[in-house]
Amino acid sequence: MGQTPSSPPASSPSASASASASTAAVNSTSQALISASISHVEEDEEPIEPSIDRNGGSHRSIHRGRHLHMSKKISDHVSLYIDEKLSQLSPTSTECCIFRVPDRLRRENEKAYEPEILAIGPYHHGKDNLKQMEENKLWYLKKLVKRRNETSVDRYVRAMRELEERARKSYAGSINLNTDEFVQMMLLDGCFIIELFRKSEMRGLRDVDDPIYQLCLVRNVLRRDLLLFENQLPFFILVELFNMTKVESPQDDIVRLSLNFLRHVLPYQKLDFPNAKPIHEIKHILNLVHDGWCSSFAETRRSVENVIVPWTFMDSATELQEAGVEFKMVNRSSIFDINFTNGVVEIPQLRVTDTIESPLRNLVAYEQCLPDAYPKYVCDYIAFMDWLINSSQDVEILRRSGIIQNWIGDDEVVNTMLNKIDRNIMLSATPFNYSEISNKLNKHCKRRLNVWMANLRRNYLNSPWSLLSFLAAVLLLVLTILQTVFSILSYVSP
Repeated sequence: MGQTPSSPPASSPSASASASASTAAVNSTSQALISASISHVEEDEEPIEPSIDRNGGSHRSIHRGRHLHMSKKISDHVSLYIDEKLSQLSPTSTECCIFRVPDRLRRENEKAYEPEILAIGPYHHGKDNLKQMEENKLWYLKKLVKRRNETSVDRYVRAMRELEERARKSYAGSINLNTDEFVQMMLLDGCFIIELFRKSEMRGLRDVDDPIYQLCLVRNVLRRDLLLFENQLPFFILVELFNMTKVESPQDDIVRLSLNFLRHVLPYQKLDFPNAKPIHEIKHILNLVHDGWCSSFAETRRSVENVIVPWTFMDSATELQEAGVEFKMVNRSSIFDINFTNGVVEIPQLRVTDTIESPLRNLVAYEQCLPDAYPKYVCDYIAFMDWLINSSQDVEILRRSGIIQNWIGDDEVVNTMLNKIDRNIMLSATPFNYSEISNKLNKHCKRRLNVWMANLRRNYLNSPWSLLSFLAAVLLLVLTILQTVFSILSYVSP
């Protein structure tokens, strides 16, 4: 008789009940964890379908939910931070025309861009070393109101409030002044500049106790500070205040008064405002002086200002002189009007004083912040002069020819100053104003005869002793030749 398979032993009632209770507890715990995980993810608005393993666990779903929650939380924090930064950015404006000096220029001579006694505009407003002049601004405004028989500045304040938004758009970067502070700054700065210019031409407006017109030194420092790139006020603010306080006089013209007051900043240089330029196109005082200084030269360059001529760097004054190039000082209407003809470089005179570096540097900074389409007359001129001057010997050559009038005294100081001004200047893609001259000079120096003459001067005629040695050698050569000739003649003749 065959054996039948044995069946599993029956569980006891107590064991079955214990197993059922354990399974129920596990399922209950799992369901609770799943519910917690789902609700946790739903709070982050990213529901995830939980996956339950065969043992009823849901740890994988819980871990994934926590990871997404933390990731979402970090992402929100970063987004809020970036959004806040973006909201704080000022919108770009085509009216922006007053900038901070680029660091690559400022680090060469920071003092050249900093006001000494007068703060104009928001960039240097409130500095401790400039507060003394703030009291003079108040005095000038008080005298102006009194002269016009007015009892309040209310109408001027209202006019400035209407122009505040437009004026803020003229400045690059953030301005740490609220509306009232900004309006007050525009009124005090604008009225001070206008009255300063008027009193310079109209002596009857001056007060006996005016400290500014008692000391010439103060006015010279004010002229310097008014030409700092960071120390500017939008010109339409000056025009508005000028028209509101106009004096019955043919001399009372804002452009004429400005140029007359600042004409001494650049020695021997005439400031002519181009008649074709409308007054509303003037950005600020530095822009006015720049255009006045460059206007006559700009007229001569108008026909070729869009013609780009390839060019290369040229030799220094010493090297050019060795190659037979002569230097001549000429009197012309513009300091930028340089020419080269028949082996002679003609350059107008440049007077180098202790005060010329600051205006030159700020004019360069102004041009460096212009769009590429604008000609860079000052930058090109500084670059050309820097190529000519690489040593004190180069300065001496130009000084002896009358091109440089050195009021500093030391030729090496002039060399260092011009080299540092030219350092970090970026020549733009616009036509270089002296490309034709530099090409002519390079072509002249590459001619074989000029190369020979340059080597002769450099190697044999560079000092009195070298010259004497050279002449002695030539004399010896001539005597040797003569001796040889006479020897031959005596041999041939009977």
